[in-house]
Amino acid sequence: MDTIASLFSFITWPVSWVIVQFHAVYGAIFGPNTGWAWGLSIVSLVVLIRICLIPLFVKQIKATRAMQTLQPEMKKIQERYKNDKQRQSEEMMKLYKEAGTNPLSSCLPILAQSPFFFALYHVLNGIASGTKIGYINAEQLASARQAHIFGAPLAAKFLDGADTVQKLGASLTDVRVVTAIMIVLMSASQFYTQRQLMTKNVDTTVKTPFMQQQKMLMYVFPIMFAFFGIRFPVGVLVYWLTTNVWTMGQQMYVIRNNPTPGSKAQAAYLERLTKHVTHHGKVSRRSEKAIIKAIVAKGRERNEFERKFINALNKAGLAAQADGTVAKSVATETEVQTEDGATATAGATPRRQQPKRQSKAQRQSGSAKQPGDSPSLEKSDSPEKADQPDQADQPDQPQDSKPAAAQQAPKPGTGARSKAQSGQRKGGSQRPKSPSKK
Repeated sequence: MDTIASLFSFITWPVSWVIVQFHAVYGAIFGPNTGWAWGLSIVSLVVLIRICLIPLFVKQIKATRAMQTLQPEMKKIQERYKNDKQRQSEEMMKLYKEAGTNPLSSCLPILAQSPFFFALYHVLNGIASGTKIGYINAEQLASARQAHIFGAPLAAKFLDGADTVQKLGASLTDVRVVTAIMIVLMSASQFYTQRQLMTKNVDTTVKTPFMQQQKMLMYVFPIMFAFFGIRFPVGVLVYWLTTNVWTMGQQMYVIRNNPTPGSKAQAAYLERLTKHVTHHGKVSRRSEKAIIKAIVAKGRERNEFERKFINALNKAGLAAQADGTVAKSVATETEVQTEDGATATAGATPRRQQPKRQSKAQRQSGSAKQPGDSPSLEKSDSPEKADQPDQADQPDQPQDSKPAAAQQAPKPGTGARSKAQSGQRKGGSQRPKSPSKK
């Protein structure tokens, strides 16, 4: 570790200068020789480095999403060229080039902060050995050697002997307890960070070897941190624990607000977004508009959670637009006017009603007569009635009177249909017949 740290000795000057500047601020508050002043200086160094690495973190997220999208194609290439490893590698590189991504892009934040980590390790080793390194002078070196965090010196390690710890003005028990707790917290935070990535932010509909590799790393990384943690000084443990906590919080924010499509995190996010949009009737945040815009652009390629989101908006009378906004649907904006002149908004387009089913007798006699309809004009089926003159042409008889022969039932053999055949009830009241027209 000392040999690797010496390779990054050129960064020790900027790293030590930043620590000294932060120590000047915190030393005025807590005292220059306290562990709080030096410990918070290291924490502030981590925060500053991680803020500078935010663009790389965004690039890492995009690269990870792109890799997850390419998993089905990668699996096809592996199955197609499983006996030709060279051709398989060529096709993989071609796929990465077309998609504009690279598997190493997901490791950019870790690789970028590694030089700062080794530079800090080099500075703390110099404090432990009493050697001035970088921007730290003799007075600041003596102050750093006197600083303790919960009884453990900044330069002490878990594997240090009692003599080494005693020279730093501490007891071996305090050093072992403090370093053990920090190593456990460091490993646990790394495990939780990887676990929430695997359980919440992974597309569950795609099963690929990439997911198996991530699951394996979820257990390998904590073991690696525990193995190297017993060789790290307390100051480096503070640095690494702080950066793990920062990564965990940063990832929780990303998973909550920009989840992977098809993951459990996306289902929870779209459920919250549905409640917000249906309550307020609009979308206010730019990130929400970007997600809705992407869902609308997918069309039929939407996953289950995205289809539920679109259906929930439709039920609420809203429609997602192509620009990411939400507007009222056309059905809810239709206004109808009531009989008293008031204007009301129709909640939905009325459904078309199906006609009632007619009985056999009604189908034989023609269309069924609805209540309240005017009597239909019917021509007489009887030849006798057809030969008789119209009542209006007979001056001797009043128009309301009818001949007795017309009121009687038709004689058999005249060709007229019976009342039962015409759909009328036997023994019941007969329908009035309108006078025929000439």
